[in-house]
Amino acid sequence: MSAAKDNTSGGVITRELVVGNKVGIHARPAAMFVKIASRYSCDIFLEKDGEKINGKSIMGLLMLAAGPGSKLTLEATGKDAAQATAELEDLFHRKFDEE
Repeated sequence: MSAAKDNTSGGVITRELVVGNKVGIHARPAAMFVKIASRYSCDIFLEKDGEKINGKSIMGLLMLAAGPGSKLTLEATGKDAAQATAELEDLFHRKFDEE
């Protein structure tokens, strides 16, 4: 799920995302996210409760401990940031294909 916040100024795209699957971001959803993020050359970061991690790091993503209902800020910067953001946002909308 995505909230209304959408900042595309300065080449930085941000999205507010909510973890919608029942068990949160565990190993499988983290691997899915990193697999998608790694296909793009842009920089991708996720932030939760003031902790910002590299979205291409599975360990970083797991360390966020993002359970169901967690609110995350996705930030992408670079030439293919729009495509990466759209695909990652879709992954959240699909609840990581778990439901």
